[in-house]
Amino acid sequence: MKEQMLPAKGKLGILLPGLGAVASTMIAGVIATRKGLSKPVGSLTQTGHIELGEGKGDRFPLIKDFVPLASLEDVVFGGWDIYEDNVYEAASHAKVLDQHLLDALKPELETIRPMKAVFDRDYVRNLDGKFIKQSANKWDAAQELIRDIETFKKENKVSRVVIVWTGSTEKYLEASAVHESIAAFEAGLKNNDPAIAPSMVYAYAAVSQGIPFINGAPNLTTDIPAIVQLANKTKTPIGGKDFKTGQTLMKTIVAPGLAARSLGVTGWYSTNILGNRDGLVLDDEQNFKTKEVSKLGVLEDILRPDLHPDLYGDLYHKIRINYYPPHGDNKESWDNIDIFGWLNYQMQIKINFLCRDSILAAPLVLDLALFADLAQRAGMYGVQDWLSFYLKSPQTQEGVPAENDIFKQLNTLKEVLRNMMKEDEPEFNTVKHIRAAEQVIG
Repeated sequence: MKEQMLPAKGKLGILLPGLGAVASTMIAGVIATRKGLSKPVGSLTQTGHIELGEGKGDRFPLIKDFVPLASLEDVVFGGWDIYEDNVYEAASHAKVLDQHLLDALKPELETIRPMKAVFDRDYVRNLDGKFIKQSANKWDAAQELIRDIETFKKENKVSRVVIVWTGSTEKYLEASAVHESIAAFEAGLKNNDPAIAPSMVYAYAAVSQGIPFINGAPNLTTDIPAIVQLANKTKTPIGGKDFKTGQTLMKTIVAPGLAARSLGVTGWYSTNILGNRDGLVLDDEQNFKTKEVSKLGVLEDILRPDLHPDLYGDLYHKIRINYYPPHGDNKESWDNIDIFGWLNYQMQIKINFLCRDSILAAPLVLDLALFADLAQRAGMYGVQDWLSFYLKSPQTQEGVPAENDIFKQLNTLKEVLRNMMKEDEPEFNTVKHIRAAEQVIG
């Protein structure tokens, strides 16, 4: 793979369907970093190190120095939105970042204007944007998106493009016959099949052209046979779904610790208040259901009640999200965790996480875009489940169970990067260390 990997030559275009709070925060952060006004905190690709085995040179290099990632200086942004606001206006309306910082970035941000979006209000009933394509059918909409991508590439002189979905959560949808094959899906596009969501139109447009596509929402999108088949046919990396940010991030940190100590869990109640556009969208029952399904599977995958029925067999898991406009992007989550230990004695853990949703999500968008581009240049295609570290409900290759333990996910991600570069993993728990431990034990 190392010998076949193409260099990160030329500019990389990052296109984002949905230029709202998350996307505008990410773009502003990258530009602020390039101007020396801030540092890319929270981005593994920019600040994270990787551990290597024995050999010459630095054994703990920065990831960005270890693998040939696109430089932030070579990244160009664009996207689509249902509102006509440029990125400066979108970021100002989102009220995630301080206005004085946005004003310092205004010349760069206001030049990034959205293209008209593919939108179906039936999938997001609480939004009503007017800046949308008037396509005859979904096939034509996909062709318009393809033309948008080509125009963006020419106007910005970019050599490569990746797309990361940063749009809203769509209503709950289960896979059906139209999603089962490329032929059925393309027929559905031409027939305007209502079971094809707008995010799927974007995914089809990207993957049909060999452009990596990552789904940052809990939508079905790429998690259907037709898009997986298409990705394998066009040799394109895909992945998803749902950025792992606030409450679920805490679950994937805390739950592995409880499991490691063999502490039982009888109940885990989670509730959130959120006032941004995401909160408004999730105020609709059908859209909330999509998010709920994404969040509910995390604990079961980590705690494995099938293997530990005495500890987790009766776990009651409840999730609530409430739209609360005064909080804006400042999400607040509460978790009540009922646990038990030795001799079944009961205990409780309370977590109150006052987070900023877009601040946590922004570096994930950047990392996923850079890693998706790396995967394509390395000849990797299809479902990139090694990127599960970033996602609430990781899409996996067929027959492979999802891993939601964040520490195991990080180990997998780093192992893939080491394999890319033909580097050994650090000597931990190797025969050498086991023998040393045996000598100590005597």
